Amino acid sequence: MKLKLFIALLLIGAVVGGLYYKGHLTNTAGVAPVASPAVAAKEEGPLPPAVTVARVSQETFVETVMVTGTLVPRDEILVAPEIEGLRVLELKVDEGDQVKKGDVLATLVPTTLQAQVAQSDASLARADAATARAESTIAEMEAKVKEADSSLERARPLTKSGYLSESTFDTREATAKTMRAQLVAARDGLKLANAEKQQVVAQRKELDWRLSNTDVKSPADGIVSRRTARVGGLAMSMGDPMFRIVARGEVELDAEVPEEPMAKVHLGQKAEIEVAGVGPVAGSVRLVSPEVDKATRLGRVRVFLGTDPRIRIGAFGRGEIQTAESKGLSVPASAVLYDEKGATVLIVRGNKVVASNVKTGLMAGGKVEIRSGVALDDLVVARAGTFLRDGDSVRPITTGAAVSEMSPAGKNNPSTTVTP
Repeated sequence: MKLKLFIALLLIGAVVGGLYYKGHLTNTAGVAPVASPAVAAKEEGPLPPAVTVARVSQETFVETVMVTGTLVPRDEILVAPEIEGLRVLELKVDEGDQVKKGDVLATLVPTTLQAQVAQSDASLARADAATARAESTIAEMEAKVKEADSSLERARPLTKSGYLSESTFDTREATAKTMRAQLVAARDGLKLANAEKQQVVAQRKELDWRLSNTDVKSPADGIVSRRTARVGGLAMSMGDPMFRIVARGEVELDAEVPEEPMAKVHLGQKAEIEVAGVGPVAGSVRLVSPEVDKATRLGRVRVFLGTDPRIRIGAFGRGEIQTAESKGLSVPASAVLYDEKGATVLIVRGNKVVASNVKTGLMAGGKVEIRSGVALDDLVVARAGTFLRDGDSVRPITTGAAVSEMSPAGKNNPSTTVTP
């Protein structure tokens, strides 16, 4: 009997203890029992996911196109000798020197040309003497023609009256004709002498021109970028020029641009080029080639950099061309979703997600310009993803929020996302 009573008491104690443990019985001392974490989580329900939000702001966007290339002269002048076959006597300039139009760059040996000029002077003197002799011959023949004509006129009446024989008249008439023919020949001789003199004068002018060009001169202002002439070498117009001059010292970037962004590049657009060893140099687009290389799919663009003495021909340059500028609403690029219907951002209103179709504009610095679909100061999901849908509940947090601000259950909640 006592054994049965002992077993019954044990059973009653076990039941009471179980009910107390599960919270069905209150503490007789007046202290409320503490529920377990699992029970609390079950009663409150799962927390919504935490998402990082960004505020829509007003910003200025500058769209750029990357370019790379080599520095070249805007206009390069090739200086070659006007006369060939003469040796270089003296060089007046070296590479890097600034020159003005008309400055002497080099001097050629003039000895051969000076000898030819002396010979031309002698030929000109002979031509002058021949001209003078022809003129005197003409004067002599004119006098003889006049005398023969007078003698013939006096013989006409005498022949008719019979005082002068016909043979004498014929002789005088033949003499007059002969004198006139000799006068014509003398005048032709003068023409020939004048022609020969003109030929000698023309040859002399050519020699004077050649002699004056023994000084090789600069055709324009600029900077000597290369000199191939050497003292003692023959001056030749074929082959490499004696000098290369950067006209006015103006330099530009001969750049290559991919085919697609090249359509955005236009004349006059501003550019900033990073030149090796110099730093950033401001420039502007001067030329856009109408051709794209069919092998590389690259087009050529010339960016004018001016006359900065620090930049050197042949140096490497890399920079950006400013193709567009706009001021508008800005959101992070990661906040925009793209699909076949267009661009979408997720706006957080209260604790709900609202999907909004937007029209995008320029992109720069990890930001996207939104031209329609959002308003200033709207909160958008900073990293939009496929795990959120229109109407979902979320807990918005700003960038850098601590994980401790979230529910303790968030650590084990697989749907909770924290964007650092």
